[in-house]
Amino acid sequence: MPKTYNNLWEKVVEYENLHKAFLAARKGKRYQLDVLNFSERLEENLIDIQNHLMWKSWSPGKYKSFITHEPKKRFIQAPPFKDRVVHHALVQIIEPLFEKKFIYHSYACRRGKGTHGAVAKTQAYLKIAAAKWGNESAYVLKADISKYFPSVNHRILMKILKKTIRDKDVLWLCGLIIYKGGVGGFSIPVGALTSQLFANIYLDQLDHFMKDQLGLPYYIRYMDDFIVFGPDKHWLRKAMILAVGFITDELQLRMNPKTQIFPIRQGVDFCGYRMWPTHALPRKRNVKRAKLRFLKLTRQYSDGVVGLRGVFASVSSFVGYMKHCSSYTTTKNILTSIRLMKNKSEEGN
Repeated sequence: MPKTYNNLWEKVVEYENLHKAFLAARKGKRYQLDVLNFSERLEENLIDIQNHLMWKSWSPGKYKSFITHEPKKRFIQAPPFKDRVVHHALVQIIEPLFEKKFIYHSYACRRGKGTHGAVAKTQAYLKIAAAKWGNESAYVLKADISKYFPSVNHRILMKILKKTIRDKDVLWLCGLIIYKGGVGGFSIPVGALTSQLFANIYLDQLDHFMKDQLGLPYYIRYMDDFIVFGPDKHWLRKAMILAVGFITDELQLRMNPKTQIFPIRQGVDFCGYRMWPTHALPRKRNVKRAKLRFLKLTRQYSDGVVGLRGVFASVSSFVGYMKHCSSYTTTKNILTSIRLMKNKSEEGN
């Protein structure tokens, strides 16, 4: 029987946990208007949240919806700040319980993991695959879940949560956040901290199926993208058929039709990089996007819209991305092409 946990509710609603949640939710956003307004009457607002939670009268506010285009088009739903405090208070207590059960090689939205951890492990597995089966013989299965966040089934997610959480009050709060954030029994909003955790919990079922039941040693997942290395195409095709069956029957999700099985000599495009056993390169579209971004920044700097600090932040982000792969020449060419000059009219002002 899997271990379940009770007596969690008092930890969630205690004032110290709520205050810690406020500090976590405020991080990097302390000068935003909603954060400043909340902070002005901090103790009163935290006690108000605490009372509403204790009396079960708390209800999620309206999400702020917007679209981002980096790195690809995404529909984001961000909860109001006071709800983010509640989300952090919940996650601070329940996340460690699930962390104990997660497989090691799941890398998204986890402390000490991230994209660069996933890239490092992918390269390590590429080297192992090349040494074990040969660079010409080894293959990789590269797959992802189609429309993952909108497809998460609320009933199945709650069933999974109950395998670890026995506290009815905590399950009430989880259910309220899940049901209010979706439509027709499906979907968790991209943009909420709880959604990141719930998304990992949901696909942790797939992780254990792949590792424990199928016994796949070279499996890596980053949110809804995963890769498996194997000795040949037929071996991986069998694994894919079993994975598709589990994803469809147990999780009511669909594998992306673009799922591929190909030799590792072609390189693996994963977590923003193109990787081989011997080296890694930046993703071509990321380099192209960086060039366009710097071109736009030079115009904005020239017009006085962006200052040196804004340019430096963008350059630092780009260098931070490029330093994890073989990219000296590309990085040098892009950075030396940046020309920062103020318009004369701007200088006169």
